[in-house]
Amino acid sequence: MKTNIQFVQMPTSETMEDYVHEKLDKFYKKYDWIIKTDVFFKKENDPKGNGKICDLELSIPGPKIYATSNEKNFELAFKETLSDIERQLQKRKGEMKPYM
Repeated sequence: MKTNIQFVQMPTSETMEDYVHEKLDKFYKKYDWIIKTDVFFKKENDPKGNGKICDLELSIPGPKIYATSNEKNFELAFKETLSDIERQLQKRKGEMKPYM
């Protein structure tokens, strides 16, 4: 599986990249039909305290799956986005039919 991590208009963080790779490795073992993952981290000025945005896009057989979340830190945003993606994958897995 190929993983692209981008930090949009902000410095890169190796700890965050390691965290993402660790979580996605577990994810790839559960769903071995994932082709590619794109992760985008963005910062937004938000008076409520949020503003750390994580966008995640999965390339899988069929249409791509996309989720985004806006939280107070990047770890929470990534966790929330990953759980949204997992719900979508569970639904898609139920719709997939194995070839005979």
